[in-house]
Amino acid sequence: MTRTRHASILPGVLSFTAALFVAMVAHAAEWQPAESRLKTPWFDQVSPEAALPEYPRPQLVRDEWTNLNGLWDYAIVTEEDESASRERKRPESYEGQILVPFPIESALSGVKKTVKPEDRLWYRRTFERPKTEEGGRVLLHFGAVDWKCNVYVNDQEVGEHTGGYDPFTFDITDALKDGENELVVCVEDPTDEGGQPRGKQILNPHGIWYTAVTGIWQTVWLEPVPKQYIESIRIVPNVDERTVEITVNASGDTETDAVVRVKSPGDPRAPSLSSIPSVHAGKTGEPIVIQLSDAAKLWSPDEPWLYAIDVALAKDFNREPADKVESYFGMRKIEVAKDDKGVNRLMLNGEPLFQYGPLDQGWWPDGLYTPPTDEALKFDVEMTKKFGFNMARKHVKVEPARWYYWCDKLGLIVWQDMPSGDFDKNEESRENYRRELKAMIDALHHFPSIVMWVPFNEGWGQHETVEVAKWTKEYDPTRLVNEASGWHDRGSGDVSDMHNYPGPGMRPVEEDRAVVLGEFGGLGMPVSGHTWQDEKNWGYVSYKTPEELTDAYVGLLTAMQPLIGEGLSAAVYTQTTDVEIEVNGLLTYDRKVVKMDLGRIVAAAKELYGPPPAVATLVPTSQEQKQTWRYTLEEPAEDWQAADFDDSSWKEGEGGFGTEGTPGAVVGTRWDTKDIWLRRKFTLHQIPEGELYLKIHHDEDAQIYVNGELVSKRRGYRGGYGLVPVDEPGKSPLKDGENTIAVHC
Repeated sequence: MTRTRHASILPGVLSFTAALFVAMVAHAAEWQPAESRLKTPWFDQVSPEAALPEYPRPQLVRDEWTNLNGLWDYAIVTEEDESASRERKRPESYEGQILVPFPIESALSGVKKTVKPEDRLWYRRTFERPKTEEGGRVLLHFGAVDWKCNVYVNDQEVGEHTGGYDPFTFDITDALKDGENELVVCVEDPTDEGGQPRGKQILNPHGIWYTAVTGIWQTVWLEPVPKQYIESIRIVPNVDERTVEITVNASGDTETDAVVRVKSPGDPRAPSLSSIPSVHAGKTGEPIVIQLSDAAKLWSPDEPWLYAIDVALAKDFNREPADKVESYFGMRKIEVAKDDKGVNRLMLNGEPLFQYGPLDQGWWPDGLYTPPTDEALKFDVEMTKKFGFNMARKHVKVEPARWYYWCDKLGLIVWQDMPSGDFDKNEESRENYRRELKAMIDALHHFPSIVMWVPFNEGWGQHETVEVAKWTKEYDPTRLVNEASGWHDRGSGDVSDMHNYPGPGMRPVEEDRAVVLGEFGGLGMPVSGHTWQDEKNWGYVSYKTPEELTDAYVGLLTAMQPLIGEGLSAAVYTQTTDVEIEVNGLLTYDRKVVKMDLGRIVAAAKELYGPPPAVATLVPTSQEQKQTWRYTLEEPAEDWQAADFDDSSWKEGEGGFGTEGTPGAVVGTRWDTKDIWLRRKFTLHQIPEGELYLKIHHDEDAQIYVNGELVSKRRGYRGGYGLVPVDEPGKSPLKDGENTIAVHC
């Protein structure tokens, strides 16, 4: 058990003391982690004395708290073991000890056991009652428990919670006694047999689906508070007016005085706050509007400026307040608006900013859902910035609050997915979805780095899309809404989001929404000694050497530049790290190897942030209007690609060629045989300057010729129309007058 005091918030930044351990559960020295397939660099830093000791809630900080991370007793009860288990009858004995907050399936839990849907996972530990002032309360906080839990203190049930990703709190004061108290938690989790949000967890991991996570997976802690205390604060910045609204919500039904103090930045580069009143008073439950100066610093990836604040229940700070917390805010505005060419763009603080980042799964080989240390959590954010990204899409998972704090502090834009599940099963599953979507937004509303909510991914549980997008926007109008990343577009929300592997690609520009590429890339390469399994690892497209992988990645980013000119506003590369058998990460799963040439990939990423290039279409594709081609399904003569080849005996048909239902396809002529050869003529009256790109959608390998010259040889498939550069940049195979393009796929 730990008892900590919190260091003060420095201007514009938060600083936390390490936990001071004063008592430990017996037998801590005997604890060992379970065998791990892979170990991150922080694996050996984890122990019962050091299990995520940092204060877990950086957006609402108090001085006094008690960390309950460490060794707990555990038991897994099944129906076969105990007929009354479904009635939550406590186990007569416990099987051993588990290191909280690591999920029981993880190596760092020290257990590494599977919990089946019919099982109940029980936790038990004791703690000393914290000291409180007269009439004070004791709060028990859980960062997250997957999925449903019942909590008991001294045999008295103090609460029940459903939801695997949101923090929750119980007032346990009335169940406490002086001295030692007993805390018991009972958890049930149906994983993929239920209709609850679960992300990528599955009972039988394979492909893009990973090991299940059950039980406590974020920090558990106690907090003594006064009789009336601050429950939450809601912060809404208004960049246009240079104001910030802070609503202080307190316990109880009685309105009381609240006060907010904005601390001086203390940075010679920062604007002076001398013109801003340092203390702003109001009432709980009502917005306190703080007027900042016109020179107020705005939050951005390049300058992630944070203002530190004190919040108290009092009329002023001249006498000791009833309750006091420390927090922070960032001034930023996100919107979709037209640029100077009339194209919709993602605008940050009134300026267009191309947002580029990785699909970030947030999984760890040794802790699964739970990072081994706070330093590990920070490392992922730092590396994302180091790779040249300014954004990350948090994929079907919600992270501990400190991950978002590091994004706020280090300057990383976040697109936040709603964890996925089978929400279209029945009304109960849809109700689970709606409840937990609201809980996620409530829990994460504070963090300025989050600029977009993504309610659905790739049709997984997608339902009532337009209604969900509308509700989300109304509930939080300060952020963008991406109705569904990939697949089924219903025309609602702020962006049109397609997935294109390996890509890149984009949907047509729209009048009211911005166009983004929600997933592309997936370039895979296993690194011996750093994979989840020795063989049969998987990536969308596989490479053998770092040089080949780097070349392919740089090629994708080069092809993206003209798409930005056409109107693409953002792109998400798959992915930050390898995860289990997926090997398409920039980093290995253990975070020990960067797979590509760092200098080259950073330079390629920086090219995306400049002014959008001018793009001119020389020859249209069938994406907007079907074009006529000559084609054959029988292998032609060797010179079939030559400009003067006689193709008069070939069939004639409209593009594209394929079968209905192929994702991203525009089908004019059915093609379901093995190979196809196509030819088409076009006329140019002037050879254009600049680099040449091909806009293509193919499945599988493709070779493209212009005037008999091979200009591109494509591996694998492409999940939609996208641009690729000709293989020899700067060299034009085009000529004045008539030209011929020929394709073999």
